[in-house]
Amino acid sequence: MGIIDGKKIAAELRAEVAEKVAGCARAPHLAVIVVGDDPASAVYVRNKARACESTGIRNTTIALPAETSEAELLAAIAGLNADDAVDGILVQLPLPKHISEERVIASIALEKDVDGFHPGNVAALFQKRPCTVPCTPKGIMKLLEAYGVEPKGKRAVVIGRSLIVGLPVAKLLLDANATVTICHTRTADLAAVTREADIIVAATGHSGTLRGDMVREGAVVIDVGINRAPDGTLCGDVVFDDVAPKASLITPVPGGVGPMTIACLLENTLDLYLKRYQ
Repeated sequence: MGIIDGKKIAAELRAEVAEKVAGCARAPHLAVIVVGDDPASAVYVRNKARACESTGIRNTTIALPAETSEAELLAAIAGLNADDAVDGILVQLPLPKHISEERVIASIALEKDVDGFHPGNVAALFQKRPCTVPCTPKGIMKLLEAYGVEPKGKRAVVIGRSLIVGLPVAKLLLDANATVTICHTRTADLAAVTREADIIVAATGHSGTLRGDMVREGAVVIDVGINRAPDGTLCGDVVFDDVAPKASLITPVPGGVGPMTIACLLENTLDLYLKRYQ
């Protein structure tokens, strides 16, 4: 069993970004909008701000109250779209229930969509055209590459079909010539499917999704989940102590995929800046 050190690989990527940022005519600028006071969102936003500071990227966080209307949020995004000093825009999810995430994401200018969630970026990813790749799927592929995991010819199983992680990471694995199966809550006999996999990506948002009896010896296991255990500790979708002895490589939670997501956000911000000015 080997532990995939996401913190180490993320630190290396942040150092590369910082070196490139130092050579820019001005600091790339990421604007983050957060609506409401969701505790998890607050932590993510603070971590993103600190990461920006560590690499020389300018960060502006716009905190709006939970009662902000959809029209008010769309107006704030329109202002950032029109601001030539802003290179990347991120709206922290989830949003309050009275606001349509779909409409909000679509309102972000395509050339400033740092998350890669805009319909234009989603379409480009699935058409194998240049695009901004969502941060978590991009980070997963970088971890596999860093640890010498070649998807070509491998059987990969992705548990989860969200537009944020499951579907895009399945497409990236497919583009890397893996044979990919996407599983979900309606999959019959999930364990029979996962036991056939060389690479498993668990992205359900539910602890206990993947147990040791569901994994073949030597599988590579990527745990995307971030959940809160009854004792208050963080855990993933994978039962780590159960699965780790059988896995050849496995990501921990925390310290696995999470740091890569933020590092790839920084890289995406830099890339959007470079596309606009080079």
